[in-house]
Amino acid sequence: MTTYYAHSGGHLDKSDWQTIPDHAFSTAKLAAEMARPFGLQQAAFVAGLFHDLGKYCTAFQKRLEGDNIAVDHSTAGAIELLNITKGRNKGMAELISYAILGHHTGLPDRSNETKTCYNQRILQSSQLDLVWKKDLKPEVSDLSPEMVKQFSGGLKEIAFSYAFMGRMIFSCLVDADFKDTEAFYAKIGQILPNREWPQLNELIDPFITRFEKYIASLPKKGELNQLRSDILSYVRQGANHAAGLFTLTVPTGGGKTLASLGFALDHAKQHGHRRIIYAIPFTSIIDQTSAIFRSVLGDEYVLEHHAAMDIEISGTKNTEQKDKLKLATEDWIAPVVVTTTIQLFESLFSARSSRARKLHHIAGSIIILDEAQTLPRHLLLPIMRVLDELASHYGCTIVLCTATQPMLGRRPGFENGLPIEGRELAPDPLHLAGKLARNQVKYGGIMDNSALVEALRVNSQILIVVNSRRHALELYNLAKEADIDGLVHLTTRHYAVHRRRILADIRNRLEIGQPCRLISTSLIEAGVDVDFPVGFRAEAGLDQIIQTAGRVNREGKRKKEDSLVTVFTSPDYPPPREIKDLIGDMGRIIGNHENMASPMAVEDYFREVYWRLADGLDEKKILDRFILSKSATDFAYRQVGTDFRMIENGMAPVIVAIEDKAKKAVESLRVKNIPSSKIARELQGYIVQISPKDRDALIQNGQARFEEPELRGDQFAILQKNDFYQEDVGLIWENYDHLSVDDMLI
Repeated sequence: MTTYYAHSGGHLDKSDWQTIPDHAFSTAKLAAEMARPFGLQQAAFVAGLFHDLGKYCTAFQKRLEGDNIAVDHSTAGAIELLNITKGRNKGMAELISYAILGHHTGLPDRSNETKTCYNQRILQSSQLDLVWKKDLKPEVSDLSPEMVKQFSGGLKEIAFSYAFMGRMIFSCLVDADFKDTEAFYAKIGQILPNREWPQLNELIDPFITRFEKYIASLPKKGELNQLRSDILSYVRQGANHAAGLFTLTVPTGGGKTLASLGFALDHAKQHGHRRIIYAIPFTSIIDQTSAIFRSVLGDEYVLEHHAAMDIEISGTKNTEQKDKLKLATEDWIAPVVVTTTIQLFESLFSARSSRARKLHHIAGSIIILDEAQTLPRHLLLPIMRVLDELASHYGCTIVLCTATQPMLGRRPGFENGLPIEGRELAPDPLHLAGKLARNQVKYGGIMDNSALVEALRVNSQILIVVNSRRHALELYNLAKEADIDGLVHLTTRHYAVHRRRILADIRNRLEIGQPCRLISTSLIEAGVDVDFPVGFRAEAGLDQIIQTAGRVNREGKRKKEDSLVTVFTSPDYPPPREIKDLIGDMGRIIGNHENMASPMAVEDYFREVYWRLADGLDEKKILDRFILSKSATDFAYRQVGTDFRMIENGMAPVIVAIEDKAKKAVESLRVKNIPSSKIARELQGYIVQISPKDRDALIQNGQARFEEPELRGDQFAILQKNDFYQEDVGLIWENYDHLSVDDMLI
């Protein structure tokens, strides 16, 4: 009888090769254990058992032996599963078949114009050696989980729940497949397995002890510090509430980060959550938050993942098992994960196996959404739907944490909102807004760059926030020409590691009273702990203005009436369309409130925003792409994965390797057995994002190039002319057609 193999080894006699039954049963058991916490273990087991059925053929065995032939090994398992499943299990088998079809190339659409869609692939004939039935002895029964009895709402809502359940099965399958493949190659000595992380339940008591020790070390004197302490104590009392959705509305400077962490630790101890995921809108404050968490909990327990570069695995020249072993993304198994909202939500809607692998680890987590007002409005309805799904069926607690709560609660006229009525963790947000008001906002009218330069001249410590990198750079250059000292330029022209040093310098200047005249874009606003005596903000939405105000007199050391935030109009730099619309929303309610930073004003503002956008809250019609009928599913997983983009205008990364750590990482690109994902993580702090058109121009003019393209493809674009990166302003790519300084030396 022929022996069929799933993975090849190093011995010609195949004594160290992995058989299909060994891989199938191991993957099935792993997938089932991964799915057990949310009741999908039977479906995940079947997915694992059938996923590599297509390897029971001569063609694939020849591929393992070295023949350079393409073999679709993932379709046959889906076909055979559908063939042998009868009755009430048929619907779940169809859902599982999406996962089997997609475990190598990503979840498919049910139907589209390509041959790779679900409908086209399941029409193929399955030409397998029937020995698979004897080897695997498949039993397909009781596939429908208890969870489906809890699905509620209309057909559209139920369809989304089924589709998301399919994503979770897919996640368990691809992670189990990866881990079993990794374990096999580790066993025969070809790779080292990933390190294991301790479980949160093993660490929770030491974490709480360390947290309380850290809090005890903080300053106690002063009204503001006492108020922060009171907020923390009150928020921690809410940890006994039932798991689910919460809001945490605390004005800037009120200690939201530590309060939310304290709640998460206590809540996890009370309810047994598996990890804490802290999602932040901007990479500019990930380092700050991670540093706090590491100092409280310990370096070794916090995973930071924001992936400025996503590595696509093409692998057309490699064997299939090498493709798997380069599957590059973190699986979020760490007890504490600090990430971006982009990484979180795009993973939740992605069809790609590399991103979906982490989803089952999100189940049973406490998810803190910091600066929740920044959630992209064009995707707000699908984001709210997935948050409700995680809280309702996958054991998650979710905290919407912000100074400007974006009014996501269910109410008349907003029936698709979240069930968060009565779930506020903070003590009396209206009272807190009054107690924590430390500055005054005024409208300064039209201010061109000359007026702003004069403001810089007369204020030795000042924050100016504008709406574009272009405006920031041109204003900085004008102020520099005016011979004003203490100027600091901070935008995403700087790579993240450099920005951290700039922020440290800013804090030091402010602390010791040195001149600090900062010109920045909005990256300074959300969550960055700086304290300026005065601020200026280019006209924007109310939430953005309040965020800028949160960087002025943050510590309450100055008189409120002396701490002015001036909102101005820039005649030469019209705001982007989205900001222009938000300015209009604010204009419709500005006369109704004496204090525009009050929760009532913020509530009115967001009502105006959502009323204006209406259907635009699901601009790409994501929720319409999941259709359920009595006879079949029609889930457009791949199209949704393409359309769900938190940031619409695509940007392209350029790596600035002028520091030793970055240079070393670039050199490692030449080493074949170092995964691209590992190198990408090492380089993510040295990236500047620019438009694809500008990056192409840099490459065409020899100012940048893809490093090791034969090995790494077009993943790593390295800046070649380091004088294009300037210490004060960062990357200047607009002069890509000019010679560098080095080129002019003789």
